[in-house]
Amino acid sequence: MSSEKGMLIVLSGPSGVGKGTVRKAMLKDATNKFKYSVSMTTRPMRPGEQDGVDYFFRTKAQFEEQIRQGGMLEYAQYVDHYYGTPLKYVQDNLNNGWDVFLEIEVNGALQVRKKMPDGVFIFLTPPDLASLRHRITGRGSEDQSTIEKRMEQARQEIKMMSNYDYAVVNDQVPQAVKRIEKIVQSEHLRVSRVIDSYRKMIGDK
Repeated sequence: MSSEKGMLIVLSGPSGVGKGTVRKAMLKDATNKFKYSVSMTTRPMRPGEQDGVDYFFRTKAQFEEQIRQGGMLEYAQYVDHYYGTPLKYVQDNLNNGWDVFLEIEVNGALQVRKKMPDGVFIFLTPPDLASLRHRITGRGSEDQSTIEKRMEQARQEIKMMSNYDYAVVNDQVPQAVKRIEKIVQSEHLRVSRVIDSYRKMIGDK
């Protein structure tokens, strides 16, 4: 953590590409000083989950009030439940100098891009579609029709890669993590992010 404002890092990509696995590997590394942005949801808490750790669990009325007040950075509704990112949590941590790591679906990332265009947007890709199909099939929880729908959705989402700053191939998780870490390190050196501190140094406000 530093006295400078933190950086928003957004990781997204097609369903089944391994976003959660990569995110968990990054957060396990003690050298990465990230705050993971905990999502808010209206779905019931599952055994072993903790409020404020796995999700912020709220009622539908509470969530919709947050939407009305402009309190959500992004949100979506899946199977009668809301999921989204509380804006205050992200802003507070950024203002306190933390880098905030956000792992979300493609549509959510595009919502975030409109509100926080200075974030770092990273698209996680599979090495090829055969690998993605293997990952989706490997879950063992979906029938052939659902798998085909997910594959078509993945094709459409890959087309949206042009809305991102970087594309990282998730061929092996440790390698994908290293690529993302290098991106974050480089972004911290971007002149537009550091120039204000140098202006203060030379007394040029």
